[in-house]
Amino acid sequence: MHGGIGIDGRETSFSVSAGDLLSHFRFGLMGLVEPRYKRIVMLLDIIWVRLGDDRALSNLATVANLKGTEFILTQKIGYRVIDTDRIKIDGLAGFRYWHYGSNVSFTTNTLNYSGSQNWVDPLVGGRITGILTPKIEITVAGDVGGWGAGSQLAYQAVGVIGYRIKPAIALQAGYRYLATNYRTSNGFVDMADSGVMFGVSINLK
Repeated sequence: MHGGIGIDGRETSFSVSAGDLLSHFRFGLMGLVEPRYKRIVMLLDIIWVRLGDDRALSNLATVANLKGTEFILTQKIGYRVIDTDRIKIDGLAGFRYWHYGSNVSFTTNTLNYSGSQNWVDPLVGGRITGILTPKIEITVAGDVGGWGAGSQLAYQAVGVIGYRIKPAIALQAGYRYLATNYRTSNGFVDMADSGVMFGVSINLK
């Protein structure tokens, strides 16, 4: 993750490696569910990450417990424009819901500070899947949105290669870049999540 955050005239930038995130990792989930009917496709995509840390404050004789949550839900519906044995192309539209939350509490008193930011972006995008062999396929997808309705600009780019170990099961690896630039009268969130992905795709019929 990298970017910048600002509130009430204060701004800070950050750059966090995958190792930094894993060292504070508490819970995470990323998945995609895709019902289809003939040429109609519907995608529900979820990213949910919870981070945490404990810091001793010797001058106050207490321990600060910090928690941060990122939840991103994307819902799209589309039409399979091209559907052949070698290539499949989908046109998509929908929305993306963003939630960033934080909480700070202390072990020696009842002080508890929390806050969150939530918004929704309209989206348009597409997806291309190429079947190279009966076992290997490549998918490239992307979307763009926001346009001031939620964020000023939000976009995503994804590339995945899959290897089918059984007709209904494929191992997958790829890369994902997801960014947003959200601004209000008293602050902003300008950040990007990026990195490699590994997973399993299961086709239920």
